[in-house]
Amino acid sequence: MTTANYTVTGMTCGHCVQAVTEEVSALAGVTDVSVELEGGRMTVTSEQPLDLSQLAEAVDEAGDYQVAQA
Repeated sequence: MTTANYTVTGMTCGHCVQAVTEEVSALAGVTDVSVELEGGRMTVTSEQPLDLSQLAEAVDEAGDYQVAQA
């Protein structure tokens, strides 16, 4: 298992948090996702390290949000 921290920008409400959480949780190998609206922090636990481009695509699919490694 591996845990990585990211910053997500563009989220403004609880719905944003829910959308990002659902999209990232659907990625293969992801076992846990924690997203905090305040500060835009996201912690992802997965079986193996995630490809940042794949993660960015999932976050973008959730809405007009951007992700960066924290």
